[in-house]
Amino acid sequence: MKNRIRVFRAELNISQEELANQMGVSRQTIHAIENNKYAPSLTLGMSIAKFFNKTVEEVFQIEEEK
Repeated sequence: MKNRIRVFRAELNISQEELANQMGVSRQTIHAIENNKYAPSLTLGMSIAKFFNKTVEEVFQIEEEK
């Protein structure tokens, strides 16, 4: 699963730490999600999308198999 969290954070000029604090998770969790090492729970994914005022589909995209 790919995501655009880094892009949306840059648009708001907020750090991983600031986003993590808003979401109630660690900075390492946000780092892992951004680097596609961890897929967030549905609740966390929806919270992240809501924080950025985006749809879940705008934030997260499922990678197509080739």
